[in-house]
Amino acid sequence: HQSCAISIATSADSGSQPSTSWMKRNWNDSNSMLIDPPTEMTSTGTALAILFGAALTALAPLPAAAQTFPSKPVKLVIPFPPGGSLDNVGRLLAQKLSEAWGQQVVIENKPGAGGNIGADAVAKSPPDGYTAVMGALSTHAVNPSLYRTMPYDAAKDFAPISNVAITPNVLIVSVKSPIHTLPELIAYAKANPGKVNFGSGSNGSAGHLAGELFKIDTGTDVMHIPYKGGAPALQALLAGDTQFMFDNLANAMAQVKGGTVRPIAVTTAQRSKLAPDLPTLAEAGMPGFDISTWFGLLAPAGTPPEVIAKWNADVVKVLNSPDVREKMLAQGAEPSPTTPAEFAAFIAKERDKYAKIVKASGAKVD
Repeated sequence: HQSCAISIATSADSGSQPSTSWMKRNWNDSNSMLIDPPTEMTSTGTALAILFGAALTALAPLPAAAQTFPSKPVKLVIPFPPGGSLDNVGRLLAQKLSEAWGQQVVIENKPGAGGNIGADAVAKSPPDGYTAVMGALSTHAVNPSLYRTMPYDAAKDFAPISNVAITPNVLIVSVKSPIHTLPELIAYAKANPGKVNFGSGSNGSAGHLAGELFKIDTGTDVMHIPYKGGAPALQALLAGDTQFMFDNLANAMAQVKGGTVRPIAVTTAQRSKLAPDLPTLAEAGMPGFDISTWFGLLAPAGTPPEVIAKWNADVVKVLNSPDVREKMLAQGAEPSPTTPAEFAAFIAKERDKYAKIVKASGAKVD
């Protein structure tokens, strides 16, 4: 977006031809070119000067950020394994953006360390907009407090683009379990100290923190077992390796409908529109309990604002389209697009919230 301003100041006496006092062309912040024409310039000379200025404009190089984006394939890193709701929504978003941009958006799954491995890879990528991460509650709000050392700075190493979805969590047990209510689960855990396990998709996930908060509020001695993603954690529950789980509703929806798991309550302050018949944990006997999962897009810090704006505009358009909303809601994910500034403020608030929960729980990961 080069700026080109050509000004011609003229003065005219009652009996004289207009004369040009100066002409200036400003083509960037640090360079200017002054053209001092003769005191008396004919109309032909004026026209030539303008044409000369236009020629200079055509020759001036455009900044990289102003070039058409994207002009090559884009990589979207999913910091968790395939099969979870974050992965499914990420693939749906990649498909729609590929159609809109005429360039392929390639999904790359890089799981491990609660999402830190994939997020770190993006933090250290060139800040040109061609690499982004589907960040989550764990990678940008919980892990900074949970892990003793972090490979990246969650606040400084990323440029937020937009939140994508919020999914309520749900407390579930296997249908083979004798537990049907929250009081029954609490009683069972108290009767079997150190023998009751709960699984989650990773250290630092909403499922992990919900379990830690459950442990604090109920005074029970339950053990956390982290898995590499929500799908394997769910399989562990079905196999009887764990006794309960706080999974996001998107992951649990198919199993709930298939009758393989039993839902107890949702973890949000309000009942979910996706499962209005399920009580909240607050209603079931744990007042003040409020935890949900979210995930959104972030680019490396230093990515040009124009590129971030392009990403945001097209992502918001995709998330607001009826067919995408329908597909996401069917998976239990509620579309929640934001501006980059809104997403940044939201992440900061969540980071403060979970820092207090992590501290109270005493949970740490090396």
